[in-house]
Amino acid sequence: MVLLDQAEPGSHRTDTALLGGAYRSELAPGAHYGAAMRIGASLASAHPSVDGREGARRMIERARAAREAGLWCLTVGDHHANRRPYFQNTAILGRLLAEWGDDRPAGCLFLMPLWNPVLMAEQIGTLATMAGEPFIVQTGLGDPADRAAMGTDRRHRGRLLDESIAVVDALLAGERVDSAYFGFTGTSVSPHPPGPIEWWIGASSDAGIDRAARVGDCWYADPALTLEQAQARMAFYRDRCAHYGRPPVRVPLRRDILVAETDAEAEAIVAPLLAAGYRGIDPAALAFGSPATVAEHFASYGALGFTDIIVRQMAVAQDAALRSYALLAAVADLLED
Repeated sequence: MVLLDQAEPGSHRTDTALLGGAYRSELAPGAHYGAAMRIGASLASAHPSVDGREGARRMIERARAAREAGLWCLTVGDHHANRRPYFQNTAILGRLLAEWGDDRPAGCLFLMPLWNPVLMAEQIGTLATMAGEPFIVQTGLGDPADRAAMGTDRRHRGRLLDESIAVVDALLAGERVDSAYFGFTGTSVSPHPPGPIEWWIGASSDAGIDRAARVGDCWYADPALTLEQAQARMAFYRDRCAHYGRPPVRVPLRRDILVAETDAEAEAIVAPLLAAGYRGIDPAALAFGSPATVAEHFASYGALGFTDIIVRQMAVAQDAALRSYALLAAVADLLED
């Protein structure tokens, strides 16, 4: 039985941060470095302009298109208390796996302070039995609206995230867990993932990137990073990895994109989005254009040490998004040259 939080708050972190480490991804640390960058998909879960059934149909079509383009992983997001359609992570991923298959990695974002760790471990264990390996667990803290709606105390969200990772990791490794922090004893879950999982810690702050180096398999870099900002954040992450003696399995970067046949076509499609200040993201951090232009954008981040680009289609019409997925196959070919 694994005993968690039996000492003063925070004092057990050195011992429990790596619980389940043998169950993590079996890739050698840094094994993917130097290889061609891989492209994965992060499907948009919010479809505010259509009803729920149509939004679900669009996500299913995009998952199918991502598979046909040969993308290497499929992930979905996590957000709560939404006034417009937002498709919840575990339910929609279960449906999408029927399109994606079980021969490639898949996973979910979990805003962990909003989740009971036992429930989260059960969801991961179930989904992992239907998905390829490794199963990807992306983490984050959530925004103030998420936390307020779910009754989470923002003052302790960092500690809660650390505790949740340790508990979920141990449960997925098949341990019986006592947690004074969460108030349960001798708890276990089943089914367990049949293969390894990877913890992708999404963060932009120093504290969050330090956590990624300390307890994660990798840092999941946010989509708003320009090249200059990414260079500085990558240097900090590498420093923290060296400090903890824990080289990352990979270093993925989220990116909002639109690929079209030509630069002019892509620019015309995204022009209204840019004029409206698309998501508050600096246009320099967006990848849009022909396959060659997008491949060049990706490669510039690859030169900094990012190993994977996880793409989300910009908020464009469904036909443009599906075409963009199809053209990502050409982008991948260019990255391999």
